[in-house]
Amino acid sequence: MFAITAARIAPEDPLSGLEAGERPDPEPREGWTVVDVRAAALNHHDLWSLRGAALSEKNLPMVLGTDAAGVDEDGNEVIVHGVIGDPAAGGGDETLDPRRSLLSEVYDGGLAERIAVPRRNLVPKPPELSFEEAACLPTAWLTAYSMLFGKAGLRPGSTVLVQGAGGGVAAALIRLASHVGHRVYATSRSETKRERAVALGAHAALPTGERLPEKVDAVFDSVGQATWGHSLRSLTPGGAIITCGATSGDAPSAELNRVYFLQLRVIGSTMGTREELDALARMCARTGVRPEIDRVLPLARAREGFQAMLDGDLFGKVVFTV
Repeated sequence: MFAITAARIAPEDPLSGLEAGERPDPEPREGWTVVDVRAAALNHHDLWSLRGAALSEKNLPMVLGTDAAGVDEDGNEVIVHGVIGDPAAGGGDETLDPRRSLLSEVYDGGLAERIAVPRRNLVPKPPELSFEEAACLPTAWLTAYSMLFGKAGLRPGSTVLVQGAGGGVAAALIRLASHVGHRVYATSRSETKRERAVALGAHAALPTGERLPEKVDAVFDSVGQATWGHSLRSLTPGGAIITCGATSGDAPSAELNRVYFLQLRVIGSTMGTREELDALARMCARTGVRPEIDRVLPLARAREGFQAMLDGDLFGKVVFTV
């Protein structure tokens, strides 16, 4: 089968480790099944894998990709949940399984013509969603859904800040939060991305680091070091930062005096459960909310999509069709 593979770890030049070509067809183990992939989406996780931050060299070569949608062995249209874990080991939540992994870390991922996954990792694809739209959901949109509805503890009509408006998680947060009635502020260094954030539903979009017109109940931060201080200063007393990444660095000043004096909450979030993915897909089908897709490319042109992500030349998701 044709696949996009991490062949080498190259922290300074990640795309030098990227290879496109034939790989052995997947062989499912007991309890697993094979899905014919129709569309797959790109994530920052794939770049981190090529840099060695999300992938062990001993597991190379590895087919990349945590997102996929396709057709299972029975002809059903499905979305693949990218968390490989045991819910029982996580108290009912597979993301809390100490041994959980994501597709493309231990097991081959979805940037391929076919993928093998546990049967429980398949979620029905609503007919209202295209394969391209469905492929955007399992990582960025699921992460946003779990942060917003599972972790933040917000009431209807809350005020929130989304840092780094150009990324896939951020775009999903803006769309979902505005859809349910929250007042959404967004930040970006790019004027174009700020304009697109407003088009997605943000109440206002400001340059990164600029003081907000009001304090917010929650900040959603996937940027990390470059925005952490601004995130803390933007919160109302008792507010929360929900963090799902650190693309600019993972060691900002903690500013503990501010955290304890204002009784702020810092909440980590990684992906989401199969049940949350199923609920997200049904929500999109019923409401008409759809992922923001920056570009769609055939899988054979995957390097173009990786380069665009590396350059930061994106707003929304890169999707590959098979």
